[in-house]
Amino acid sequence: MIMLTAIGLLPLALLGAWSIHTVSDYQQRDQERLMLDLARAVASAADAELDGVVSTLTSLGHAPALDDGDLRGFYDAARALAKAQPDWLGVILTDHAGKILLRTMDEYGAPSAPVADPVSLQEVLTTRRPIAGRIARGAGGRAAFPVRVPVTAADGKLYTLTAVIRPDRMLRLIERQQVPGGSVTTIRDTALAVVARSQNQDSTVGMPPSPSLVELIRATGAEGVGLARTREGQDMATAYTTLSHYGWAAVVGRPAEQHHAVFQGLGMYGAGILVSLLLCIGLASLLSRRLVVAIKALQQGAAALGTGAPLVLAPSSIREIADIGKGLEQADRQRAAQERERKLLLDSLNQALDEANQAGRAKDEFLAVLGHELRNPLSPIVTSLDLLDRRDEQASRKERTMMRRQVNHLRRLVDDLLDVSRITSGKFRIDAQAINLAEVVRHAVAAAPDQSLTLSAPEAVWVDGDDSRLTQVLNNLLSNAARFGSNATEVRLSKDATHARLEVIDNGIGMSEELLARVFEPFQQAPQSLARRTGGLGLGLAIVRKIVELHGGQVTAASAGAGQGSRFTVTLPLVTPPAVAPSLPGQAGAGGLRVLLVDDNIDAAATGSALLELMGHEVRVAHTGAAALEALRQQTPDVAILDIGLPDMDGYTLAGAMRRQLAGTPLRLVALTGYGQKEDVERAYAADFNLHLTKPATLADLQLATAPLEQAAI
Repeated sequence: MIMLTAIGLLPLALLGAWSIHTVSDYQQRDQERLMLDLARAVASAADAELDGVVSTLTSLGHAPALDDGDLRGFYDAARALAKAQPDWLGVILTDHAGKILLRTMDEYGAPSAPVADPVSLQEVLTTRRPIAGRIARGAGGRAAFPVRVPVTAADGKLYTLTAVIRPDRMLRLIERQQVPGGSVTTIRDTALAVVARSQNQDSTVGMPPSPSLVELIRATGAEGVGLARTREGQDMATAYTTLSHYGWAAVVGRPAEQHHAVFQGLGMYGAGILVSLLLCIGLASLLSRRLVVAIKALQQGAAALGTGAPLVLAPSSIREIADIGKGLEQADRQRAAQERERKLLLDSLNQALDEANQAGRAKDEFLAVLGHELRNPLSPIVTSLDLLDRRDEQASRKERTMMRRQVNHLRRLVDDLLDVSRITSGKFRIDAQAINLAEVVRHAVAAAPDQSLTLSAPEAVWVDGDDSRLTQVLNNLLSNAARFGSNATEVRLSKDATHARLEVIDNGIGMSEELLARVFEPFQQAPQSLARRTGGLGLGLAIVRKIVELHGGQVTAASAGAGQGSRFTVTLPLVTPPAVAPSLPGQAGAGGLRVLLVDDNIDAAATGSALLELMGHEVRVAHTGAAALEALRQQTPDVAILDIGLPDMDGYTLAGAMRRQLAGTPLRLVALTGYGQKEDVERAYAADFNLHLTKPATLADLQLATAPLEQAAI
């Protein structure tokens, strides 16, 4: 009877043990992968913040005052920039030998304080590249870290620009992350000192790492997962990465008891099965000792029970035999219950595995590819409409196409963040219509001024497609070429009798045959160093392939080998060009003013310039603050219309710089911004603007901006 009980329960115990081991191992690896992905996301976000600081300092380094050797003027510009940045304590300028020339935290000409973190200053002078320094506390006890950028002036002199930044900037970055409850997220500098921490920030900032974290990093390498103990003495399941291109580290810790709670529950379940098995064996042993003679008489029935056959017992007047019969019947019922329990366990296991697979797919499909330039595209649309109304044209293909592109961009700003998720789930769609692919290509190439591009394209190539998605295809291919070393990219558009052929040819690092076979698969990239200079998640070409396939076309890649560049070819079917209504001449407006229009949105600047010229004004366009100041030096305008959100400096800083540069020469300044609250208007007038306009600017707004000053102020 002992053997029969053991035989009945042993398969269930073995299956339970195997199930517990499989689920525990899978869930542990999945949790470690999730924590490591979160650490990577925090590191990428920190790099993006530091990149933004480097970009701002680089733009400041192109200030005219520095090129002219006017340190006093540069001090004013740097101090205005520092005040505009909420987390900046100030800006420091040092010469080629590391000597401090000015500090915006002090008055101009004040005695210099000692250089904080001289190691990073020496490093930026040696390497000539941007450096994020170490966290430190100043004389006043405030914690801050430096971001240093080398700058070469027009006369060839080498300077170093340093932004001194409070760690609150990184703390807010951590607070924006979605982390499990009880987790501790930390950003550490190159010496692994705490820059920002989700718990006990004030008391831990600047503290060195715990010995257990140092040991984990030494044992695991550039990134990994393991156990470490915090400075507060709490054991944590810890994931970290040190693959930031600034040498910083991101660490995510979760209490060890939470990390293992699910495994403890499964272990208790396994212990319950074992205890049940032991209890059943003990009970059977007890009964067997008392009824050993009767059990021999019931061997046939016991054998039937052991084989799973129906249990049939003959009636007996012997009490012991009757009791044994009842015991066999009970064992039969237990066996049936255990079979049901085993089936439920198998069903639960299958359900758990399905849920785990679904969670894995959801995680893999969700990509942290955040688009930038999420500004409101309504302004160029409204301006284009005003152009059409003022010209009284029946149809204007160029403006209509531009408006459609901007409307589609606005409608898909959020959807674009989920492109890969939609592709995976089969929900990716395009809005196809007859478009001139040549115009789409010309616009995309014109919107990439920072790349060395050559374009060869006919006047018109008509396809049935979605202009914003095809723009995305070309942008992804150009971005891919730039990231992988191309400094001379050629874009060719041609057609034959049935198909359009778009080629992007670069002179970058090229591809091996192995990479060519999988280059259009998600998360595939050319090999990179640990610094990951090129960045990216390897999704751009996968999205390109899906978009092209939805257009009924095909995309291919070719390369002669490593170091010999790459060629990407997109083939799309041609369609019949649509009928185009003849254009009517526009009516020129009155005015005759010299207008400087500053806007980093190329479409908004183009349409705004066209409308102002149609009103009869002479218009010059700039897309950055530095370009605007250069245009001001060349010619003084009557009116300057400034966008507030510029890439290198905000409109308020630019307005002050223009007033100082003109030194009293009359100039009407008009603020153009997407913010229209009372405090925004007050801030514009406090910055010496004559007029505040809220985007999108209409024809009436532009007429008001170019009207006599006393009329504009009504």
